[in-house]
Amino acid sequence: MLVDSPPEATTAPAPAAPRRRHVLRSAGLVASVAALAVIAVLGIAVGAKQIPLDQVWHGVFHYSGNDTDVVVHDVRVPRTLLGLLAGAALGLAGTVMQALTRNPLADPGVLGINAGASAAVVSAISFFGVTSLTGYVWFAFAGAAVVSVAVYVLGGTRSATPVRLALAGTALTAVLVGYINAVNLMDTAALDKMRFWTVGSLATATMPTVDRIAPFLTVGGVLALLIARPLNAIALGDDQARALGARLTRTRVLAMVAVTLLCGGATAACGPIVYVGLMVPHVVRAVTGPDMRWILPYSAVLSPVLLLGADILGRIVARPGELQVGIVTAVVGGPVFIHLVRRRRMAQL
Repeated sequence: MLVDSPPEATTAPAPAAPRRRHVLRSAGLVASVAALAVIAVLGIAVGAKQIPLDQVWHGVFHYSGNDTDVVVHDVRVPRTLLGLLAGAALGLAGTVMQALTRNPLADPGVLGINAGASAAVVSAISFFGVTSLTGYVWFAFAGAAVVSVAVYVLGGTRSATPVRLALAGTALTAVLVGYINAVNLMDTAALDKMRFWTVGSLATATMPTVDRIAPFLTVGGVLALLIARPLNAIALGDDQARALGARLTRTRVLAMVAVTLLCGGATAACGPIVYVGLMVPHVVRAVTGPDMRWILPYSAVLSPVLLLGADILGRIVARPGELQVGIVTAVVGGPVFIHLVRRRRMAQL
């Protein structure tokens, strides 16, 4: 009698799809870092004034104090560094805001942080006579922090939900914009100084400004990356997030702190630059999917690419003058925002 022998034990191979997806995401992140390096070099080499590459190299590594070296070393290098920091901060802040509110069209302006920083700056100019950018930094950062706390309190603290936070931010923004307009109308000197800051610009960057905001943006960036996993849980809804063990109140508080540090610091140094934190996360999700552990690093790398690219474009198209980066991002971001709204509306029909 023949007895069938049992089949040989085999080890099932690991699924190829997740491994392939991980490799593609990693390769895409490496390519994004390479693109960032290229755009950073272009930020130093390209400007309203054409400078040969050998003189650019000399200005960066062999500073001697001549006019060309001053332009490269004292203007373009701080401008590029500020663009790197501010771009990464805006991208991370926008990504966190969209995850926190579960609204893909959200950006830090939803919480009134830009309006808070702007209100603090106009108050500093009008009532305290502050005229330097380094003075604006501290007032703008304080205004962003105060508004963030107020939004969280008005949103219900422990019972805060994405909708309540968004409504509280919208209400405070309306109040603060009215205050800013009133001060500007009563104080023409404040209006003259404020209008350059509110456009959003990297042109006035200095190394002291970079040094002042770098610690805040670093802490905010690290904090945003650390809460990637609980933000993934929040994206599933409050009930499922609790079932997965996520601490909603703590995560929302940490997210608010991160957004305050990131958006407050960037807005303080550059003014309220719009659409960077809105556009980049949408592009990133098409590559990474919904996993915040990948979206956040990608956004931190690609947002400076967008910001510095817009800044370089503004220097080229208006030679010998230049367009401020806030104008360029608004011109590019407006149609993108309309497209996203229309696509979202069509998906809901």
